[in-house]
Amino acid sequence: MAFKVIKPGLLALLQDLGRHGHQSIGLTTGGPMDEVAFRWGNALLENAPNAAQVEITFGMLSLEAQSDTSITITGADLGATLNGKSITPWQTYAIKKNDVLAFHQPVWGLRAYLAVKGGFLCEPTLGSVATVMREKIGGLTGKGDKLQKGDLLAYQTGAVHRQKSVPRLAIPNYSVKEIPVILGYQYQCFSSLERANFFSSDYQVSSNSDRMGYRLEGQAISSDTKGIISEGIAYGAVQIPKDGQPIVLLRDRQTIGGYPKMGCVTRVGGGILAQQKPGDIIQFTPITVDQAERERYLQMARFAQWR
Repeated sequence: MAFKVIKPGLLALLQDLGRHGHQSIGLTTGGPMDEVAFRWGNALLENAPNAAQVEITFGMLSLEAQSDTSITITGADLGATLNGKSITPWQTYAIKKNDVLAFHQPVWGLRAYLAVKGGFLCEPTLGSVATVMREKIGGLTGKGDKLQKGDLLAYQTGAVHRQKSVPRLAIPNYSVKEIPVILGYQYQCFSSLERANFFSSDYQVSSNSDRMGYRLEGQAISSDTKGIISEGIAYGAVQIPKDGQPIVLLRDRQTIGGYPKMGCVTRVGGGILAQQKPGDIIQFTPITVDQAERERYLQMARFAQWR
């Protein structure tokens, strides 16, 4: 059976862990902006790690269940209600036929993830259901469409529900404003003064931010190199364009770019950044590759231990 979309909200997209192996032909990866929240959603339900979920940005989404199942909500608190009663994220809930699940406006954070037992059923495009609107690929239609009123989100009916919640210490702290950055090989394009300015300044999230990248406003950073030969763009790359205002490139990033880069934010850091709203203030902090790998290993080990 399925969830029927009653109200589509501002932006609700089907996502899995991404469409990999196609950047050479210009297709970006897509996938969840907050990977930690996404992975916990599937772990709580004992789903496959790549099972499809709905990423809900800002809220205003309403769904009606057509059969029994279990769900989890992770990520931001978007004021979710089940049949009009408030529910909190980071735990599982039993869903009965005709139940109405609604997301309102952010209490904290920006993006929530709705997972269902067994994952949402959708035909993959190039090996993934990840929705990338700019490239018109993935999602329910395979053409990159966001969820619309009347859409049916199919899932396997299940009557067995297990009450589970994420350990409190494992829930990301979205109020942390320091975003870790691994210095890249182009950091030498910036003087020691400019690097110091970058890591000591506050930056405000611009309203011109989206799944492609987060534009930041604050201390302008100048580079000794005005441009570079276009090259492949990694997740989290921190580009410094001509105006000196950093852009952090995220899940729906372009595949090549020609601006010098200070480094890359980590996936955990990118997830924290993706939960910041326009107007929020962040700072960057440098970390080593070893520190980033250790952080990633511990995070993945926590999921494995839970399972």
